[in-house]
Amino acid sequence: MTPLSPLTHNALTQNELGVTHGFFTRQGGVSQGIYAGLNVGYGSADARENIEANRARIKQWLDVTHLAAVNQTHSADCVFIGSEAEAAAAREQCADALITDRRGIALAVLTADCAPILMADRHAGLVAAIHAGWRGAQSGVVETTLDMMQSRGARPETMIAVIGPTISPQAYEVGAEFVAAFAHSHEDSDRFFAPAQRAGHAMFDLPGFILARLAHAGVTAHNMARCTYGEANMFFSHRRNTHEGLADYGRQLSAICLR
Repeated sequence: MTPLSPLTHNALTQNELGVTHGFFTRQGGVSQGIYAGLNVGYGSADARENIEANRARIKQWLDVTHLAAVNQTHSADCVFIGSEAEAAAAREQCADALITDRRGIALAVLTADCAPILMADRHAGLVAAIHAGWRGAQSGVVETTLDMMQSRGARPETMIAVIGPTISPQAYEVGAEFVAAFAHSHEDSDRFFAPAQRAGHAMFDLPGFILARLAHAGVTAHNMARCTYGEANMFFSHRRNTHEGLADYGRQLSAICLR
């Protein structure tokens, strides 16, 4: 079986941060067919035993016994995981971001075009994982998470954030109503849209929008600039599978934990 080789970013591997992290790709798992590889999505129609085996491989790579992942709903809600019991029960909670100060608990988000954001604050000893699709990003999931981290002692100037593999602006075509919705909620949003070939459509820069929100808050942020839509051998993509007429899709996982 192909060994796991998640993507990592130098900004989060600094010794003083004391974290382990990985943006896991679809490579290295046991799933087959359209889920081939490391599918971790219970919401997919993949066999449950495959999903659990894939998640177990990720926990082994991270060297943790608890992998906390919530029921993602494209919201702006964030939860704090303060114990192993809360980590075990996280999947029963509806949210799109997690924070912890407990060592050995990995925080995880699942994506298949949306943006996974992993964060650490060396001053406060906190880590966070955020699932940011366009709805969550528009409604403020980044800001909600930053507010909760700061309420627990974090400071923007000591935070590091990395945006993992997500759909690129070259692959994210949206309609006029989408553009109008962003213009209504964010006055400066026009700079994140470029003309599309189809009339009345535009190309949306989701990672660019998120980077701007983080920069506005004073957080040092990085974008890995890896496209889930364009790299079919590496990543699952809801939009790509939809365009190919496939009924379902896999999900990849991104995780971070305090060592």
